[in-house]
Amino acid sequence: MKILNGKILNGKISNWMLAGVVTALSVTAVAGAQTAAAPAAQTAPAAQKADAPLKLQSLGQDTKADPFPPVNQKYFTASTPTVDTVNAFLKALWGYDPDRIWRVEAIQTTSAPSVSKVVVFVSGKGPNAKVQPTVFFVTPDGKHAVAGDTVVPFGATPFADLRKTLQARADGATRGATSKDLLLVEFADLQCPHCKEAQSTMDQLVKDFPNARVVYQSFPLVDLHPFAFKAAAYGYCVQKQKNDAFFVYSAAVFDTQAALTNETGNQTLKDAVTKAGLDPAAIDACAATPATKDQVDASIKLAQDVGIDQTPMLAVNGHLLPLAGIPYETLKTIISYQASLDGVSTGATGPAVGSSSNPPTLGK
Repeated sequence: MKILNGKILNGKISNWMLAGVVTALSVTAVAGAQTAAAPAAQTAPAAQKADAPLKLQSLGQDTKADPFPPVNQKYFTASTPTVDTVNAFLKALWGYDPDRIWRVEAIQTTSAPSVSKVVVFVSGKGPNAKVQPTVFFVTPDGKHAVAGDTVVPFGATPFADLRKTLQARADGATRGATSKDLLLVEFADLQCPHCKEAQSTMDQLVKDFPNARVVYQSFPLVDLHPFAFKAAAYGYCVQKQKNDAFFVYSAAVFDTQAALTNETGNQTLKDAVTKAGLDPAAIDACAATPATKDQVDASIKLAQDVGIDQTPMLAVNGHLLPLAGIPYETLKTIISYQASLDGVSTGATGPAVGSSSNPPTLGK
């Protein structure tokens, strides 16, 4: 479920979210992008450096020529962010994909004071890969990138602050490791059909990443799902009595989502508590207390504070990833890559994936 401009929408996630990237804006062709990225010549500040030419890649029998336009210093009119910072940011987003290459083509001033426009050309290593432009804007404080109506953290380590926030404030039921070094926080709604579908993925992640602490964090979409708040309140009360019982309870609620109606919703939640081995009357009384309601409200605020706009959403050490639609092997690769960037072990067995020791070749 996706929230947009105060509304909750059903549907597939957009491609930029699927890839964990900043979306391209209005430029639709390479030639047009080059024109859009090339205003009247200006003198680049001395402190700003453009990328060096792309190092050619060996592709078996074929060698891919440099696919990008040559860098022109006149398109680097803003002193911040630096090319190095942009490349570090893009590496954090894209580095899990060894086939992706890019070059920063422009970092420009705009009519908005201290707002910079960044133009990046992106391609794959294959000989027939297309070059696509990506454009985003960096806020004056250098902490956010804006593309269309999407705002994402920006910087050399864009997910570090969100990681710390979740380490401090995520308070849902947990599985896996006790350490928060590799923290996977699932924001979900017990009445959300896509969240129900995502649970097999979450179960598998617990198995595949033994060193991960996996948290279920309630984000009831109360405007869409009338029983979501009460289901979350029950969940917190179950968790207080027995952490592991929460996952029995949540599985039972997901399995009987269709019965969360005005006629049968209350009994459905009580039956789920019974399956978890707890007293429904005690949980119902607990869920009605102001303290429990405040806890659910705090969980909703946490989701809003960190920019969650849909469920189910997974935060991997602060890197937000929509669970719906991401192939499982890609998700595993991103998790492994993020762990390697943060210098933590996943505990996974078998061949390493997404290691930062073998990053993609950048367009620089």
